[in-house]
Amino acid sequence: MKTMGIDPSLTSTGISINGKTSTIKTKLYGVPRLDFISGSILQLTQLNKIDCVAIEGYSFASKNSQAHSIGELGGVIRFRLWQLGISIIEIPPTSRAKFATGRGNASKGEVISAISAKTGIIFAGAGGNDECDAWIIEEMLRYKIGQSTTDWPKISTEALDRIDWAQLERIIDECK
Repeated sequence: MKTMGIDPSLTSTGISINGKTSTIKTKLYGVPRLDFISGSILQLTQLNKIDCVAIEGYSFASKNSQAHSIGELGGVIRFRLWQLGISIIEIPPTSRAKFATGRGNASKGEVISAISAKTGIIFAGAGGNDECDAWIIEEMLRYKIGQSTTDWPKISTEALDRIDWAQLERIIDECK
């Protein structure tokens, strides 16, 4: 199964495909920005023949004025993936943090440090946080389907219990 992890952001959307990360950046605003980011994601899904996308869910505790715009971006991405028939798994931000660190309320710095210590992968520079989050989100999906090459402790894998895997189960049933 080909997978992708997405950390939606208006300024630096993190992408992970087969553990390789990148960001989608643009200086556009409004609807052109939504179109550019979601269009770039669709191109990547088609180019890489992605079967299932794990995307970070909405952070309801966000305190910035961009909440509506981020919601629009998330909605457009999900809608366009749905149009292509690509299954989407929603990963809550607290589950992502718990998988990485063992704690659902870990800071961005703690998440990056934990992943670097566990895997040796370094996420640095502009977009490093976004790439790290996308990598973790995809890694959670890859772990669930038996494609992870990392030995995760039980405290990390407990984060998987709070995720709705129904879409993934449908894909697996179709492949049988």
